[in-house]
Amino acid sequence: MLRSVVDYVDIVGEKIISDIYKKAKKLYGKRVANVNATFLGGGVAEILGRMVPLMNEVGCDAEWRTIHGSPSFFDITKSFHNAMQSGPIDLTEEKKSLYLDINQEYAGFTHMNYDCVIVHDPQPLPLVKFYRKQQPWIWRCHIDISNPNPELWDFLKRFMILYDVIVVSSEKYKKADLPVEQRVIAPAIDPLALKNKDLSEDEIMKWINKLNIPTDKPIITQVSRMDTWKDPEGVLEVFKLVKEKVDCRLLYCYNLATDDPEGMEIYDRVYKKAKSFNDNGDVIFVMGNNDSLVNAVQRISAVILQKSTKEGFALTVTEALWKAKAVVAGDVGGIPNQIQDGKTGFLVEPNNYKQCADRVVKLLKDPKLAKDMGAKAKEFVRENFLTTRLVSDYLDLISDVLK
Repeated sequence: MLRSVVDYVDIVGEKIISDIYKKAKKLYGKRVANVNATFLGGGVAEILGRMVPLMNEVGCDAEWRTIHGSPSFFDITKSFHNAMQSGPIDLTEEKKSLYLDINQEYAGFTHMNYDCVIVHDPQPLPLVKFYRKQQPWIWRCHIDISNPNPELWDFLKRFMILYDVIVVSSEKYKKADLPVEQRVIAPAIDPLALKNKDLSEDEIMKWINKLNIPTDKPIITQVSRMDTWKDPEGVLEVFKLVKEKVDCRLLYCYNLATDDPEGMEIYDRVYKKAKSFNDNGDVIFVMGNNDSLVNAVQRISAVILQKSTKEGFALTVTEALWKAKAVVAGDVGGIPNQIQDGKTGFLVEPNNYKQCADRVVKLLKDPKLAKDMGAKAKEFVRENFLTTRLVSDYLDLISDVLK
């Protein structure tokens, strides 16, 4: 069911809702296109799925388009994604040509008769080159570009400089060598979405029983795509250390994005390692292909673990904090923008398994501490990381570029 902005009034208050409608007045009838790589899987698709309808409802004519690419194209852009987050890359002329050809082909059969175009992430980045630019273009980068692969950065930067504004998720992602206006807009979650809305105990247990998840031991959960940067193998190593001190279970609630060809390969590798270690049924895998399922899994968990080594922002952390859950997460990317260490959760060095395990054990052994942290975390998310704030920020952004 599509939500109205006024549906959020009990969560964020009347003033915020009123301000959104006032800001939207400047954009009545203005057409805005959002372009990304997939309509399913990952945080960008979730953000657009919530934000675009709300922007339409308040009077801005917003649309959402996805670029059409071949499997080879998504193999290449996945390697770009990894390299933009400091990974290695074999950047051949053939890969560059295919990347540009797909964008040029898409431009050939897609009209961009809009007042403003917002392009999300590297996959459709070159689109701006293949149109006769007649309106402001914004590049919205959702990934960690604090230390990109230099060779790839130099290649992609030639398209970035064609944009009017570049939006990143954290101050640390701004680039001194990029002669384009750069703004920070943090992502956000929809508190009324199926993944985040309140669930009764009966609703939670309906899903847990359906998934055959035992609840006789505390559950540690990581909710993530199967991605190298989410470090699912490191999660297993942390669990081994935790298991030495507290009898518990580990739950991987994972999904596979349609533009991520590495996901199944990583899943197979983690599954095999887990099964070689797991002789008591204490490592469980659940496909998080249903938002209510993910919601229930997060709520039944004693600790949410997000042991990422790189993150653009990590909306899975935001979701867990909103549910007042105790969270232990890597001190990387946008995560420290969300977690105040020792107050609303614990931040850990991404490759320090012992530190991570110690924090998890502390929370498992001290439920009162976990509850207190969770309560503070929820209020922090309410003030900073909900959809209403995101809509307000985008209305400001679009108004500014259309002046």
